[in-house]
Amino acid sequence: MHDIADLEARGVVGVFLASTEFADAATAQSRALGLAVPHVLVPHPIQDRTDDELRRLAREAYAAVLAAVTAG
Repeated sequence: MHDIADLEARGVVGVFLASTEFADAATAQSRALGLAVPHVLVPHPIQDRTDDELRRLAREAYAAVLAAVTAG
């Protein structure tokens, strides 16, 4: 989150991806930093997924990531 805040301060559009398990933490960090950080959440968990499952998650998240970096 701090990296995204740093990028935004430099004029670079940033978006972070996390699993749904971290939705509340992302909201809390955004508030603490005073920055509405765009983010995309994918289904939890991540670490036990196969390569094919991860590729599917990436394909499914692509449109949301693109929308987040081009909004504004």
